[in-house]
Amino acid sequence: MRKVNCSGMPFEIGVQHGRQAREEIHSSLAFYTELYQRKSKMDWNTASHRAEEFIPVLEKDWPDYVEEIKGVGEGSDLPFTTILAMNIRTEISMGMFSDGCTSFAWKTDDVSLLAQNWDWEEPQQNNLIYLNITQNGKPSISMITEAGLIGKIGMNSAGVGVCLNAIRARGVDYGRLPVHLALRATLDSNSRLEAIAKLEKAGVAAAAHLLIADSTGTTSIEFSHRDLVKIGTSDGRICHSNHFLVEHADGVSETVFGQDSRDRMVKATKLLQGAAEREKPPTVQTIQKMLEDEEGYPGAINRAALGASSTATSFGIVMELKSKTAKVRIGRPTQCKGTMLLRPPGV
Repeated sequence: MRKVNCSGMPFEIGVQHGRQAREEIHSSLAFYTELYQRKSKMDWNTASHRAEEFIPVLEKDWPDYVEEIKGVGEGSDLPFTTILAMNIRTEISMGMFSDGCTSFAWKTDDVSLLAQNWDWEEPQQNNLIYLNITQNGKPSISMITEAGLIGKIGMNSAGVGVCLNAIRARGVDYGRLPVHLALRATLDSNSRLEAIAKLEKAGVAAAAHLLIADSTGTTSIEFSHRDLVKIGTSDGRICHSNHFLVEHADGVSETVFGQDSRDRMVKATKLLQGAAEREKPPTVQTIQKMLEDEEGYPGAINRAALGASSTATSFGIVMELKSKTAKVRIGRPTQCKGTMLLRPPGV
């Protein structure tokens, strides 16, 4: 996995990202061009036009993200609207694609752990990058992202981490913040509470679940294009898969990815409960073991692309937010292709 280091003002950061990851960005564009056509019968011009509908709210409320996306386009020799369309892939698909991710959080007096397996179609694994960003006036960031996307899964120098679960529910609000830019807004925050306040104010444009944590605790938030609902916990342990766990506003229509999402949620809950009975405090290795679970294979927490399951685990990450470090295993955790240690610049 290519490591990309960027620093400076937003446009400069984008240019460095685009230049260093040019090969992966072009490959990612080819992947999504084919995927949109195969899954949605949508060509890239149509996708780009749909992306343009977000420009007014982004220019008004999130100009730094516009500049960074422009920089990625400049550095990779691609149009701004192409990079923008890649960054709003969740909204373009409107819930028509089915990936399967399972996330965990566990907070005690001693540790604050945040983790997930990110599952997607296998060819896109080659287009993942390890992106470090040092920026003026904001925390530095270390994340695993798809090349060209300026927000994804990771943590920052303030000890704020975020994980993502896709949810298949129709509806897009072009006046709200796109999902992957909501991830970036979280990583640009100095605390979990600051991140939540931003997202409550901005709203998120399409359905998703974000698990946001820092050393003080964890917040599980389900978003639709019409509302957000926080899911509480009394024991410091939270997990989530790919369907809504709570009721949402009228007009929000969900299509569950499949029975395996419900099955993974049941198994993840059991894993957390069982580990809590055995291990105090939990460790990074405790959570890594959970990410290896294959019950329900191939549609398991440790997912494989086989039969009815079209996606596989591309990487697993476990963040320890007090020490501000994360361990990443590339590929399925039981067939690991390599490991990485993430640490935000300056930590």
